Amino acid sequence: MKRLILAAVALMLVAVPASAQTVDAPEIPYVSVPNFLKYPPSMNLGETLAVAENSKGHIILLNHPGTATAGPLYGNATTNLLEFDDQGNFVRELGQGVYGLGYGHAVRFDLEDNLWVVDKGTNAVTKFDPSGYVVLNLGRRPEGFDHYEHVAPENARHVDGYFAGPTDVGWDADGNIYVSDGYMNSRVAKMDPWGNWIKSWGSYGTGDDQLRLPHNLQVDRDGFVYVADRTNRRIQKYDSDGNFVKTILLNVPYDKNMQPVLGNPRPNMPDNTAPWTLCVSGGETQYLFASDEHPGRIYKLSLDGEILGWLGGSGRAPGQFNWLHGISCRDENTLIVADMNNWRVQKLLLNQTTLPTDDE
Repeated sequence: MKRLILAAVALMLVAVPASAQTVDAPEIPYVSVPNFLKYPPSMNLGETLAVAENSKGHIILLNHPGTATAGPLYGNATTNLLEFDDQGNFVRELGQGVYGLGYGHAVRFDLEDNLWVVDKGTNAVTKFDPSGYVVLNLGRRPEGFDHYEHVAPENARHVDGYFAGPTDVGWDADGNIYVSDGYMNSRVAKMDPWGNWIKSWGSYGTGDDQLRLPHNLQVDRDGFVYVADRTNRRIQKYDSDGNFVKTILLNVPYDKNMQPVLGNPRPNMPDNTAPWTLCVSGGETQYLFASDEHPGRIYKLSLDGEILGWLGGSGRAPGQFNWLHGISCRDENTLIVADMNNWRVQKLLLNQTTLPTDDE
């Protein structure tokens, strides 16, 4: 376990040699709705890794409560899938005892309100129908007697149909499935709607067709694939066949001498910050939202990569973030965020300076 943690920290801190020119972008006003999720004190949250909203506004929270498990997978880490209604009221827990859940990393809803859970610990992507039944599983969890080892990404061997530390999932208009196969394989996998393997692209490195820890993935309505290439400190945009389109940087100026919420100051870091999370919004015009770990901001971008504005910062107060790990953005002015190390979910209302009253 200690080796896994050290490897993850090393990946997080390595910087790309190239420096990016900074760009100016306006700060977006916003408010954080207090105590949005309603649950009893017996349900205290642990690390909140991801959130997703279905067409009814119901929210699925991917929560790591840290309760004991019978197996060796990542010690005592477990995965809860908690459902809340559009008013934040707790509805149910689903996915109990599912073989493909061990250390969940991302949750997403497709257009039919099927829930997909990407689990980096079991190397699986699991599809649940709206009732909560498992209807499709991709990849394969290592068996109990398998030797589970965190292979260095530069030494990974790609095998069609298998994942190694997957991180996220998305779909194009034809229902083809895209998985960022991220912690070890440094690639994007493409499958048809039934999970039949089509192709993959990417390898470990810094080139346009290479990735280092693809940590999140989104697909827009036109089939363009956006990958949060975290250790390379960039977002890579590809077409649906994996052809490179452009690099997008999060390069709004920030104070490099500021104290991170975790760790020491990093005055020698590049201007471009490392993207952790991505979300492509709903609505007539789609926007790309992205977050970084430090200085802990959320960025709103056009789909061609122009930074339209930013909000937030690192911290533990309401409206601040401590390793923001998931964003839901069905409405471009209402974000639901998984504030991982603060053990909470925040609902953010953009372009507002006060909370709405009961009459609004």
